[in-house]
Amino acid sequence: MTGGGTGGHIYPAIAIADEIKKRYPDADILFVGAERGLEKKLVPQRGYPIRLIPVTGFDRKNLLKNVKVIRKLMAGNRLAGKIIADFRPDFVVGTGGYASAPIVRTAQRMKIPTYIHEQNAYPGVSNKLLEKGSRKVFLGFAKAAEHFRMQEKLVVSGNPVRDEFMEPDRKKAREKLGLPQEDFVLLAFGGSQGAGRINKAMISAIRRYNGQEGMRICLGAGSYYHAAILESFREEGLVPAGNISIMEYIDDMASYLAAADLVVSRSGALTVAETTVSGTPAVFIPSPMVTGNHQYYNALAVAEAGGAIIIEEKELEDERLIERIEELKADPETLREMAAKSRACGPVKASEMICDSILEDYAG
Repeated sequence: MTGGGTGGHIYPAIAIADEIKKRYPDADILFVGAERGLEKKLVPQRGYPIRLIPVTGFDRKNLLKNVKVIRKLMAGNRLAGKIIADFRPDFVVGTGGYASAPIVRTAQRMKIPTYIHEQNAYPGVSNKLLEKGSRKVFLGFAKAAEHFRMQEKLVVSGNPVRDEFMEPDRKKAREKLGLPQEDFVLLAFGGSQGAGRINKAMISAIRRYNGQEGMRICLGAGSYYHAAILESFREEGLVPAGNISIMEYIDDMASYLAAADLVVSRSGALTVAETTVSGTPAVFIPSPMVTGNHQYYNALAVAEAGGAIIIEEKELEDERLIERIEELKADPETLREMAAKSRACGPVKASEMICDSILEDYAG
């Protein structure tokens, strides 16, 4: 298994590996990731061994820095070959990220069957380049098929989600997290690093709801912003009350999504998959800084079904977001309808479909 950098690439790989392990408990599974990616922490937590290679992304602003990037890429390619030769895999599955391309490409040169998974509605460059040598290309969104040439290889599977998201239980989740059963719980996050614009809007929401009875805000601020937010509150003399939780990283996302009445978040592919499988209504604020505006199209599939609302960042105003929160908070029936429609969009059998297809192809 290879994929990483962010949770959006790592967790689908873990979900596929978990499904393989369910079927073949003695399967020998090795993850390969990037030295600087989150995978070096997340993968061992799930009980899988991991090897790391020295790869990073290209710097489009400072081209001179790419000399080091190319050197790392060459070293990464050499190490990829050694890892594959030592481990001798029956097949390789890539889910994107910096380490994925060197490992998959090297496996293809070594005539080892490879399979790739594209999470987004607009695919990345690497997966489009790896398409030719791959046996199957799994898609998180049907719309991504427009950007691949070899239609016979495509399988619209949805995005794999770990088992803990599959049967959300609000009561148990709130008990586990220490959240009152009767409160309105708002969950907001912008990914592992955080999203500055979402954090800014949520700072305004925290000022509005701080200490308000019956209202809970759980904010995953991200590693880049967490300390700065706490410092800004100290400077203005605002002490977050007991109904406010500001976390650097949300480790137990499954429980928080199950406990939440409403989510405010970016719309990366994995976030959309986990939110819909959990049946949680959402206000999606797509990142405008992504290839092909793919986060907008990720969110659109759910919004068109009635399970989410989209606010584009260029239209985001702090007060407007608070107004939408207030409207939904005051309308439990609409929230229930959105929850059901969100759940209907969830890719509940993605891991099974991917494993079925890989094992059938490999056996054939």
